[in-house]
Amino acid sequence: MLVSDLMTRDVFTLTPDLTLRLAVEELGEHGVHGAPVVTDGAVVGVCSTSDILDFQASEPGVPTSRPDLMEWGEAVVQTPVDDEEEAEPASPYFVDYWEDAGADVFERFSEPGPEWDVLEEHVVGDVMTRRVYALGPGADLADAARFMVDAGAHRLLVLDGAHLVGILSAWDVLKAVADRRI
Repeated sequence: MLVSDLMTRDVFTLTPDLTLRLAVEELGEHGVHGAPVVTDGAVVGVCSTSDILDFQASEPGVPTSRPDLMEWGEAVVQTPVDDEEEAEPASPYFVDYWEDAGADVFERFSEPGPEWDVLEEHVVGDVMTRRVYALGPGADLADAARFMVDAGAHRLLVLDGAHLVGILSAWDVLKAVADRRI
């Protein structure tokens, strides 16, 4: 049996300028975990849900704590103020003591920044794997399976020269075995 006998011919692709949020949505809509990344008709990489998750996990989020500003043993002593006008309102606590927290709270809620929506702020080209595992459509299926196992790849692109003609996934091979086609 040949790769062309099992490959998916109608290949769903992504573009390198697509936001990661849209990529995740499209991968989900197509029921796949990865897709070739194509620009100007040329394959430039592969993007999988694992690539996106690894990227998301490596991004620092909004800080959950802040560094200590005082050394142990120091205390902030507050005494009663006789004149009510001299008393500081509670709001300076948030302005003065949390000034290193970044953008104003109102700004953060009105315009989420990259720390709030990393997937919207980055594109497929930022996370895609540039190493592409590929075979021709005439390759023997057993050789393709061995190649996938050795490479630790879940999918192989099927290229005729530089032209993408299909994709062979581990799922395709597994379904063929389960259906006793191979």
